[in-house]
Amino acid sequence: MTNYTKLPAILLLADGTVFYGKAAGKIGTTTGEICFNTGMTGYQEIFTDPSYFGQIMVTTNSHIGNYGIQKEEIESDSIKIAGLVCKNYNIVYSRKLATESIQDYFQNDNLVAISDIDTRALVRHIRDKGAMNAIISSEITDLEELKKKLADVPSMEGLELSSKVSTTEPYFYGNPEASLKVAALDLGIKKNILRSFENRDIYVKVFPAKTKFAEMEKFNPDGYFISNGPGDPSVMPYAVETIKEILAEDKPLFGICLGHQLLAEANDIGTMKMFNGHRGLNHPVKNVIKNHCEVTSQNHGFGVIPDEVRNSDKVEITHVNLNDKSIEGIRVKGKKAFSVQYHPESSPGPHDSRYLFDDFVNVMKGELVW
Repeated sequence: MTNYTKLPAILLLADGTVFYGKAAGKIGTTTGEICFNTGMTGYQEIFTDPSYFGQIMVTTNSHIGNYGIQKEEIESDSIKIAGLVCKNYNIVYSRKLATESIQDYFQNDNLVAISDIDTRALVRHIRDKGAMNAIISSEITDLEELKKKLADVPSMEGLELSSKVSTTEPYFYGNPEASLKVAALDLGIKKNILRSFENRDIYVKVFPAKTKFAEMEKFNPDGYFISNGPGDPSVMPYAVETIKEILAEDKPLFGICLGHQLLAEANDIGTMKMFNGHRGLNHPVKNVIKNHCEVTSQNHGFGVIPDEVRNSDKVEITHVNLNDKSIEGIRVKGKKAFSVQYHPESSPGPHDSRYLFDDFVNVMKGELVW
């Protein structure tokens, strides 16, 4: 285990609020938009979710690191969060299947973190004041210097980030002899989404974020998938154009999270930066078509504009958030296209929404129409 000394560290928020704690992970300085996740488990999956790229994560669960790191459970090839804020940072782990401690993991992946923070007070502050930029440092103690560095950090609103986390080359996932083929546009795709396709006898070709429809079409897929990912959907015209071309050809299409927002944009529905976003494993969503409730895993700071969805003659609402009535799912009228704001692959999280992958299979087979 790597030597670890709890040096002092500082967390500074854009509104001037300061928290003092202890250094964790790599000694250094990091910046990003601060947000919090209410999940009680699954910290590896959270750390490696590409949708969190550029964000400092606050974990509301008080113990982080206690079950170590198991590489098979990560959602991408590296840590994607910009930094971590936690209360209890547990280097000694209890799980026999773990291969390394969280400290070794963070140091190997150059992640700067801070522990021994009153995360309850911090989360209450963010909840009331909204998401904002922040800086963590275990090497700079001068607050004025930290304020200057923080002032240079751009707002998440207006940032195009998916191309920074997308694959640079196409690749395949699953069994080449599978009964169905799906072309996936990688805007920050999670591995468990690919596993969910493979489990349903689907062979996937994953394409870089800025791939044109004509190139994806050469795979001759049965359907198209638009993945989750980070950043502002309103500044991704390349993806919106690809989706419009898929819709024009009336091909089956399924979108998750960012893919949901982009499907809305492709149907002239705007998106917005949310005050706090939804991040956690326990968000209640109502499927208004089937009239049932799902407990869902969510991770997004942007959403579709509800009034524009309700007034649209191109889409209909399929899912609604029961906490704030935001729009969690749509399907395109007269097309084989649908999307949800949350994560049906739910890694981590409940399995209530896995049926959406089955719905996509049935749409591709022509067994489900609306």
